[in-house]
Amino acid sequence: MLKTFSIGGIHPEGNKLSAKSAIQELPIPKIATIPIAQHIGAPAKAIVKKGDEVKVGQLIAKASGFVSANIHSSVSGTVFKIDDVMDATGFRRTAIIIKVDGDEWLETIDRSKDLVTEITQTKEEIIKNIGEAGIVGLGGATFPAHVKLSLPPGKVADVLIINAVECEPYLTSDHRVMLEKADEIMVGIQILMKAIDVKRAIIGIESNKPDAIAHMTQISSKYPGIEICPLKTQYPQGGEKQLIAATIKREIPSGALPIEVGAVVQNVGSAFAVYEAIQKNKPLFERVATVTGKSLKNPSNWKFRVGTPVNDIIEASGGLPEDTAKIIAGGPMMGKALVSVDVPLTKGSSGLLLLAEEETARKDIKACIRCGKCVSVCPMGLEPYLLMVLAEKKNYERLESDSVMDCIECGSCSFTCPANRPLLDYIRLGKGKVGQILRARK
Repeated sequence: MLKTFSIGGIHPEGNKLSAKSAIQELPIPKIATIPIAQHIGAPAKAIVKKGDEVKVGQLIAKASGFVSANIHSSVSGTVFKIDDVMDATGFRRTAIIIKVDGDEWLETIDRSKDLVTEITQTKEEIIKNIGEAGIVGLGGATFPAHVKLSLPPGKVADVLIINAVECEPYLTSDHRVMLEKADEIMVGIQILMKAIDVKRAIIGIESNKPDAIAHMTQISSKYPGIEICPLKTQYPQGGEKQLIAATIKREIPSGALPIEVGAVVQNVGSAFAVYEAIQKNKPLFERVATVTGKSLKNPSNWKFRVGTPVNDIIEASGGLPEDTAKIIAGGPMMGKALVSVDVPLTKGSSGLLLLAEEETARKDIKACIRCGKCVSVCPMGLEPYLLMVLAEKKNYERLESDSVMDCIECGSCSFTCPANRPLLDYIRLGKGKVGQILRARK
């Protein structure tokens, strides 16, 4: 029987339209717009200025704190300007804009395709160099990887869990990376195991990827301590707490982190980035993303350079369909709608979903019928209908006591509500305000 988490969950249609599409390389943009904040935490600080010549892989913005991440140039050329530009959220944020001239890489980057399996660096060197390479969680959260690997004093991990679930409908970039870069991923996992000093790693993969499960199982047999764990196709299987519950049957207490139950979780794409950083001395300046949609001519998986305009990757996939009503950055459950196709792709860009009008139109909101469906599907055991009411009434004290901060914003409640109530919208608003209150209290 396939493993899964025990509380809630839904099963939306998979729509993995691009699963058979091999990874292609997107052409280098003429101008790269590289934001200095592509991660959770403090924005990096630019260390280049207008007129500077830069190469691919060169550090252009330095982390400004422990929870921050370095930013490297994804292109070679001249810094045109440093300015505030609109990002994927619609806000104006600082970015380094580079006019591209050729494709000259730093000589220190190993560009060969040779697999390097020997790990020569110490655990301290690994963590330091992962931080230097600017690696963040590539599943969407973009939490700096070196921070996760720097275990708090007194905490010990006994297992590394690799999130290869990719439970969001439509997205297939992790799926393709597993099929095409399995050995590199395995070495990257061994590097992560050494960094946190564990002998066991579990790769969780949903059962709707049988080819990836078979391939990764075959490849992992050459690498001691790494096991493949097929999981039931059930959203949000890729949530950190849900993945831990499914794979090792441990429950994380409210407000706690995975290390409290002896686990560290990293995305499978991050494991590949770690391999490139440690074995090839390559910073994180490119990644794979899915571009998909039912009306799109060529649903595809692309390796792109950070700073490439969204429009470039859409055009490479066949162009914007006439019936497109909304472009989602990420998947349909947790992704955010873009305000423009001129915004840049970033480290956190796991996919773009182009939706037609009939797929995006909101239905009329009706009164709550007290059916309890939102409660039954909540993977965190919350009461979404009540949290929405409390958020509407701005009862932040009650929101806090009713554990609104435990919400993982998966959208299962809104998906299942027969009254079409915007549960997650209000919960997000309430959660944001409670978060402000908690930070002010500290």
